Amino acid sequence: MEILVVTGMSGAGKSTALDALEDIGFYCVDNVPVPLLPQLVALAAERDPGRRIAVGIDAREPSYLRDVDDVHQRLADEGHSVEVLFLEAPTDVLVRRYSETRRKHPMGHLPQAIDEERTLLHGLRTRTTSTIDTATLKARELRQMIRDRYGTRGVLHLVLMSFGFKAGLPTFADLVFDVRFLVNPYYIPELRPMSGLDAAVSDYVLGQPEATQLLDHLEGLLRFLVPGTVREGRSYLTAAIGCTGGQHRSVALTERLAARLSEGEPLSRPAPQLIVRHRDIILGHSTP
Repeated sequence: MEILVVTGMSGAGKSTALDALEDIGFYCVDNVPVPLLPQLVALAAERDPGRRIAVGIDAREPSYLRDVDDVHQRLADEGHSVEVLFLEAPTDVLVRRYSETRRKHPMGHLPQAIDEERTLLHGLRTRTTSTIDTATLKARELRQMIRDRYGTRGVLHLVLMSFGFKAGLPTFADLVFDVRFLVNPYYIPELRPMSGLDAAVSDYVLGQPEATQLLDHLEGLLRFLVPGTVREGRSYLTAAIGCTGGQHRSVALTERLAARLSEGEPLSRPAPQLIVRHRDIILGHSTP
């Protein structure tokens, strides 16, 4: 069986992630006592052996977390594939979310409860396969990320993302490239209200000789890395391209890099699923 353990900090989006996994066909169970996980897997293997399982585990019952290592080893010995997804967010973000929703933290009073929860989840954290920091993610963005990452089996999802450094680094990125050395269209009055999706901005950015050289390097690097990433068995690789505001240079380069990678020989076999995202683009300033 393929088993995905969804865990992490309360308020970081575990319920949202489980809902998205259920939408793409996972059998989802929340707040599973760790000692009962082998029985749940055995039942699912008997009744529906081809279906993937997602289980939510948290720190509300600390005594159960002591069994994590033994249960994980038992499932591995039985031949099951176990992946652990940890959802994270900074303490101040979690406190704000609880304040906005007026919900009570399951571990008690804030912010002490968050510190206690981090300590209790340390064992699971050491077994983490993937981590998503949801600090800057809206619920719909987290759902889309879950669908992208786990919706297709056996295929690498290669995500090319533009972003703006002034809004912070995308903490879930595997590779980050800084393109702020290119001349910024922001300082051209007629280009400022546009984005890298507009032809005028794209032509301005890509017309710089350094942009072409950079694209050559990025394309070569990804064509080198992707086959090895597939051989490693990973399902997700995110390359983030950043400029100052995430509006012009990074968007134009991300779009062109995606077009290049879609041309010619496939990056790997099976070919990865290429996904393009623009984290900080100002919608309404771009031409569809």
